[in-house]
Amino acid sequence: MPDAKPFSIKALLARHEVVLLLVIAIEVVIFSMLGRKFTDGSNVANIFRHSTEIGLLALAMTPVILTGGIDLSVGSMMGLCAVCFGMLVKDAALSPVVAGAISILIGAMGGGVNAFLIARLKLPPLIVTLGTFSLFRGLAEALTKGSRSYSGFPDSFLALGNSSVAGLPAQVWIFLLVAVGIYLLVHHTSFGRSFRAIGYSPEGSRYAGLPVGRNVSLAYVLAGAIAGLAAVIFVARLGEARANAGIGYELLAITAVVLGGTSIFGGSGSVIGTLLGYVVIAVLQNGLKRITSIEIFDRPISNISAELSGMLTGLLLIVALAVNPLARILATRRSRRQAILKP
Repeated sequence: MPDAKPFSIKALLARHEVVLLLVIAIEVVIFSMLGRKFTDGSNVANIFRHSTEIGLLALAMTPVILTGGIDLSVGSMMGLCAVCFGMLVKDAALSPVVAGAISILIGAMGGGVNAFLIARLKLPPLIVTLGTFSLFRGLAEALTKGSRSYSGFPDSFLALGNSSVAGLPAQVWIFLLVAVGIYLLVHHTSFGRSFRAIGYSPEGSRYAGLPVGRNVSLAYVLAGAIAGLAAVIFVARLGEARANAGIGYELLAITAVVLGGTSIFGGSGSVIGTLLGYVVIAVLQNGLKRITSIEIFDRPISNISAELSGMLTGLLLIVALAVNPLARILATRRSRRQAILKP
């Protein structure tokens, strides 16, 4: 029987998930000292209540990025689906359940547009989704004439975004169900495992007999459907359907996925990493809102959230993108140095 490998702190710290857990712990310590009532139970619930939509979009983005693609349109699709939901409930007098199902279907159709252009016409995902980013947001603004919003939804529907079930915000249970579903899909089905194979080598996957075009298409359709679900939860939480829903959410979702260890070039990554990356973003945003003011070089700075949130999110994305290339460079230099020192 082979000897068990000795426990190594260095090997443990090399695991990406452990690093993210340490980052979350550091955030909690810092914001507990600087923020107002950061560790209160009500605030912990609000961390996830106010960020569920970002978490859903991050989960939706994970299969897409695993295939080597990108979807910059999920935030705009969320805005379009939110407006469609409001119109269906207030103008068409449909029940929120039926309107929600149709909104998710509209999201899937929007994802289908991306899928057709990317998988069938072989257009670059970055350019395609940059175009649909503007298209979907423009449609949302056209439907509302740039200013109209929908409100006055039934209390039974608003409870989805503002009530609690078994001590957790109601929408968190939906998020957990989606997270489990995406995890099982990506890590425990041949279809989900094909995402990594496609991202690693699309041509090799074709030679291996994988239906690359179909699987990539389904990844984008799934992303659109989840964006539609996020839109419904967003409307339930705010009690208002408006065209600017989801602005900037695509950047936060991409940051969570890449921060979680998924390669932006595809081929490697995990849903657990995405979830931890999402928690890093959620805690950061909430913690900054809890800080009333700090002094930098004896200059008091208020409104910390607005001034630092975007900057720190961008910094996290840059750092996450730079980690792997820097690790490869350091490994190459170390191997060269060892080769020179060898007698």
